[in-house]
Amino acid sequence: MPHRPTPIQPEPLLASRYAPYGDVIMASPNGELGKPANQGTARRYDHLATLENLRPERARLNVSAFRCAPRPSGLFNIEILEKHPLSTQIFVPMRAERFLVVVALGSDRPDLSTLAVFEARGPQGVSYRPGVWHHPMIALDDTTDFACFVHEDGSADDCIVVDLAEGERRAIEIA
Repeated sequence: MPHRPTPIQPEPLLASRYAPYGDVIMASPNGELGKPANQGTARRYDHLATLENLRPERARLNVSAFRCAPRPSGLFNIEILEKHPLSTQIFVPMRAERFLVVVALGSDRPDLSTLAVFEARGPQGVSYRPGVWHHPMIALDDTTDFACFVHEDGSADDCIVVDLAEGERRAIEIA
């Protein structure tokens, strides 16, 4: 009988642990007060993430929305990972209780020794640095809409997807 690895338990999404993969986007990420805005009815928090476009020619910023159905509790197998080698990709939930963020480093293929799973809550969004491998969004609890920001030019380099071989796949325990 083949050995099955222990399922990955998601860890809380903290900026310090997530830094190799991108930025955590949220108001007051480090407890700072921000700047007053909107005639004193709001606080403004600037420069929360870097949005890079690494193409020599101009690629257009695509602002899109993804509507994601929630995954049921139990084991979920990571079968694919994708990356955007020439642009940061940013996801900001429009309304979410929780969602999972699966990331890995690597060049031609994901380095699965760097695979990490984070549980984002409520007001947290994420950026993926150019070239960071990640799983498509994993909504939990309810259908969740995400605003997405990425530079695209319609080429094959906009998004590279790899199928993980049976022995490379990992399972996540969704509670």
